[in-house]
Parts: sequence; C-alpha cells; structure tokens
Amino acid sequence: MLKQRVITALILVAILLPTLAAQAAWPFAILTLVFISAAGWEWSRLNDAPGVRAIIMGAAVAGGCATVAQYLGLPVWGQMQAVVSEAQGHVHGWGHPLVGFGAPAFIWLAAVLIWVIGGVAVLRYGTLYWKQVPRDLRRLLGLALLVLAWLALVESKMQGLNYLLSVFCLVWAADIGAYFGGRTFGKRKLAPSISPGKSWEGVWTGMLVVGLLAAGWIWIDRNIGVDSPSLYSRLLMGLGPVGMLAALAFLTGMSVVGDLFESLIKRQAGAKDSSQLLPGHGGVLDRIDALLPVLPLSLALMTLCHG
Repeated sequence: MLKQRVITALILVAILLPTLAAQAAWPFAILTLVFISAAGWEWSRLNDAPGVRAIIMGAAVAGGCATVAQYLGLPVWGQMQAVVSEAQGHVHGWGHPLVGFGAPAFIWLAAVLIWVIGGVAVLRYGTLYWKQVPRDLRRLLGLALLVLAWLALVESKMQGLNYLLSVFCLVWAADIGAYFGGRTFGKRKLAPSISPGKSWEGVWTGMLVVGLLAAGWIWIDRNIGVDSPSLYSRLLMGLGPVGMLAALAFLTGMSVVGDLFESLIKRQAGAKDSSQLLPGHGGVLDRIDALLPVLPLSLALMTLCHG
C-alpha cells in the first residue's frame, strides 16, 4: 500500500509541477479541470446516481466551469503574462496586493454563504436528513461547489504561485496538526456520528500549527525575494496581526468542515473512499475535500481585506 501511495504521489507531482511553473494559465486550468470533473463523477456516484449519470455529472462540471469562465471573461485560457506582469508591478514592495483581475467579488462572497450556512446545516442535520434531500438537488449542490472550487483554483494560480502554495500548505498543515494533536490530546469528540476519530483538541492543534506556518511564511516573504505575497502576508497587511490570526482560525475551521462534509457523504453512501481513481489515495474528493471551502473562502477574505 505504501509503495502504491508513493508511486501515485510521484506521478501526480510530475504532472502538476510543469503546470505550476508555466506562466500561461491554461495548462493548470486544463489539468485541474480534469481533476475537478473526476470529482464530479465521484460526487454523483456517492449520491445515488452511478453509471451513465455519473459520467454526465462529470461532463456537466467540466462544462459548467468552462461556461462560467467564458461568461465572466476570465483569461484562464490565455497566456496571462501581460496581465500578471502589470499586476505584479503594483505588488513590488507589497504596495498593493495582486487582487482584482479574476472572478467578481460577489462569487467569493456567495461562497461564504454557501459554505458557512450550508456547511453548518449539513453537519448539524446531515446524518438525519441528507438522504432525504432529492438526489438531483444534491447533484446540483455538488456541481455548484465544484465549479466554485475550480474557479478559485485558477484565480489563486493567477494571484501568484506563492499565494496558491500558501493556501495548499494551510490545508495540509491543519490536517497534519489535527491528526497528531487528536492522537496525542484528543478527548472531546468533534462529530462522532460522522468521523469518530476527529476531536476538538485536534482542531485547536491544527490552528496552532497553521499559525506557526503563517509566521514562518511571512518571515520568508519579507526576507527572501518572492514575486508576490502569500495569503498570510496579505491577511497581515489587510487585517493586522489579530485579524490575520482570526482569519486563519476561520479557514482552518472551514477545512475541517470540508473534510467532515465529504466524510458524511461517504458514510451515507456506505463507502470508505470516494473512488479508487488514485491508487493508494482513494479518490479525488478524498484529496481535495478540505480545499473545496478553503480556496474560495480565502479569496473572499482577500476581497474583504483589499476591496
């Protein structure tokens, strides 16, 4: 199993790295579109619509992403060099964060409502009522969440590689901190009916690890030359130290909500993994569940911070 996990991870990294290094937006946009469409296929299978209906769901996610990007006029298929160069000219010395040439702000603010209100409602009542929600409505919700996540992925890449990696690492740090904190200190169960292994102590530990990560990343931003500031530096600029810590705690908490939400869906479907598309790792949803809320909500915070 470990060998299989390592091989799959190495293959994924080999595919992902060239798209991250490319100045053009389209390689990363297309690669992530493939993965997010696969997540749509998994979502449909977990929500009582397997087979052809799952394939149609995957195609609908891909079509929805492309349609929304085209409708909003997002330059995800172009080269982006001129746009990025002009925008980065404003962030030299961190004068003005690189924000404002992607999706409209209302999209990210809508994501806040969907994830905060909807996420809390699903986790509070989902074990009782999730299966009672009409299947097509569940699939429509999955479509909306996955399209939002893809738009946020591409927008985050446009904001700069430093920004994108800082968001990824926030989720990974929160997950690692929660795992070891829960195993060491965990006593009070967070959501025993959904994920018995998670504890409140794990959540607090995850927040602490994210705070330490942010402090180290800000030091690197200030002392080592980077093309654009990270999420942490932008939050510090816009909200100050206390506001930054509150925002990071919020994002860490929402990463847990994303993880629990997918766990709820799998439990309701009687599945251990969302699929076996990634040998040794389960499915795509298993790998991106915590990113689904964090990516758009981090951009919502950028909107609130910097208009």
